[in-house]
Amino acid sequence: MIIVTNLRGEEFTVNCDLIETISENPDTTMLLTSGKVYIVRESMKEVINKAVEYHRMIHSGIY
Repeated sequence: MIIVTNLRGEEFTVNCDLIETISENPDTTMLLTSGKVYIVRESMKEVINKAVEYHRMIHSGIY
C-alpha cells in the first residue's frame, strides 16, 4: 500500500499492485484494475517511486 493525496489534500492508501495505468493530463490520474479512477496531487514519477520503494521494503523484509 502507498500513501497518496487527493486534490482536497486528504491522504489515503492505494494498493499499488492494482494500479493499471498512471497518466498526467495535467492532474495525475491512476486507473486501477477494478476500473476505479483516482486523481492525486503526486506526480506520476512520485507515485512510481512510492510503488518501487514499497516493493523494495516488502522484498527486503523491512515491512
